[in-house]
This record gives sequence, structure tokens and C-alpha cells, in this order.
Amino acid sequence: MRGDAARRARPACYSEFMLRVRGLSKSYGGARGRRIFSGIDLDLARGEYLAIMGESGSGKSTLLNLIAGLDQPDAGSIALDGVELTGAGDDQRTRIRRSSIGFVFQAFHLLPHLSIADNAALPLRLNGAPADAARARAIDMLGAVGLADRSESRPRELSGGEMQRVAIARALAHRPKLVLADEPTGNLDADSAAQILALLREQIAANAGTGILVTHSAAAAASAQRVMVLAAGGLRTHGT
Repeated sequence: MRGDAARRARPACYSEFMLRVRGLSKSYGGARGRRIFSGIDLDLARGEYLAIMGESGSGKSTLLNLIAGLDQPDAGSIALDGVELTGAGDDQRTRIRRSSIGFVFQAFHLLPHLSIADNAALPLRLNGAPADAARARAIDMLGAVGLADRSESRPRELSGGEMQRVAIARALAHRPKLVLADEPTGNLDADSAAQILALLREQIAANAGTGILVTHSAAAAASAQRVMVLAAGGLRTHGT
């Protein structure tokens, strides 16, 4: 099915873009506070993988938090797979984030009382997956990041780089529509970083999802399909 016939067959809520951001602005500290950015527009197609670079304090992490529905913008809109996030209530944003978004945080946010297998399985369990199936998928993803043999370890037993790899396995375990990765290779050696970047690309493609990688590393950014820079003037294509 092609062309007009294919478009007519799609559901009414279908969007060519997995992510659409329009006129996004954010400040901190009230009227006299600091403007982080304003007027951000961004379209990401299904299967697209974008890297965003920028100086410290330019708002890269803030932008990811807004896209994930963890914070609210001062102005603008965000839609994920045709569903508006900025007008949604807290409960709806939580449900969307739980089912459709995988977030790799700089601070890892692993639960210390759970094994790393249970940490990686958590998104699946929260989405109602049976325990056995969730655990099997979690261990598969731990294997993909080189930690299958540590599945029963607790986070306190791991190095910073190992915890980062668990956080990546957890973010990918439930096959999210949107992967948001905030400096995912910051604690990794060069070989581990290359493995993780390849895994992110592979999983985004395999799940027909979309990914945004925030990084200071030009080498990491080069793994994405395109690169943009966030600065005082907004979001622009790298090199322009």
C-alpha cells in the first residue's frame, strides 16, 4: 500500500513524526530569573536518532526533562506519537512515560534494595508484564550491556560505569517509542561507550522508535543520524 491509499489507511491519530516540539520555552526563577531557552522547534521521524550537543548550562538536560514530561515548559507544546503531553495531567504523563519513554539519567536512579535484574525489569513490571517474561527480557538486556553475570548484584556492588550500563538496559527493556539518553557514555571507557552507542542505535531501529542523545562528546554525537546544537540562539543544525 503506497501514497494516498497508505495515508488514508492510517488511524486518525497517526503522525508522520514520533516527536513534535513547537515553540518550547523554559525559564527558572520567575520574571527576573534566567531564561534557559525559548522558541525551540523539533521534529523527529520514526526511527530517527538525534544527538544534541551544547555547553554546560545550555539546557540540554532541561530539554530532555520537558520532553519526558518530568517538568513543564513556560510555553510551547510537545506531542509524542500524536499525543499531546504538555496539556496532559500528571497521571496521564506518568502513564505515557511509563509505557512509551526510556530515560537514561546521568544520576542512574537505580533502586538500591533491588538486584540489577529487578531494576532492569522494573519498567516491564510497571507496565503489567508477567514476572518471568520481564526478568527474561531484563537479563537479555543486561547481557547486551555486558552484565548478564551480575544479574543478582545490588547497585552498591557496582562501579559507576556498571551502574550506567544497568540504567541503559532498564531504559531499553520495555522497547520504548522514545529513548532519551542524558550523557549515557559519561562513565564508560572507549570500548564500552562504543558498545553502548551501537546498542542504542540498534534498539531504536529494531523498535521503530526515536532517540535523542545528549552529549558533550563529538565522538558519541557522531553515532547519531544527525547532530544539533543547543545554545543561546536556540536549537540549530550542527555546522550551521
